[in-house]
Amino acid sequence: AGHFRLALPLLLSAVWAYTLWRKDLGRTHAPHLSPRAEAWTATGIGALIGFYDGVFGPGTGSFFVFALVRLLGWDFLNASAAAKRLNFATNVAALAWFIPAGHVVWALALPMAAANVLGSSVGTRLALRHGAGFVRGVFLMVVGALIVKTGHDAWRLLAP
Repeated sequence: AGHFRLALPLLLSAVWAYTLWRKDLGRTHAPHLSPRAEAWTATGIGALIGFYDGVFGPGTGSFFVFALVRLLGWDFLNASAAAKRLNFATNVAALAWFIPAGHVVWALALPMAAANVLGSSVGTRLALRHGAGFVRGVFLMVVGALIVKTGHDAWRLLAP
């Protein structure tokens, strides 16, 4: 996991730069695969990123959004909505494992869950009001923040 922690800021930087450079990316919803091919591709995306989330975790939602936009031709609004559902599913799977094992700090988990619901509600309203371009801008800001956070974590791994 240590090597991946070092590589994560670079991977996120590539996602951020590609999204910034491709101004048209995710502006319109234009799926380009047949329904069957889209289903198989989406299954692969879910399996790969779901595995990543279970093993590692940071940036899962951003990776879901980017993959759906880049690989399936979705716009940022639809990709973000789908990513929320996918991330929720991976979180439920994690809870199904950690609750019976007694590895949940409820004093932290409950306030974080409430903040997540509130943030999702506000974010959904803003996304629906302002559209895919707005979501793209928020995506770039979130990935930028993740680059800083994961870069700091990587730096701490390298520091003596």
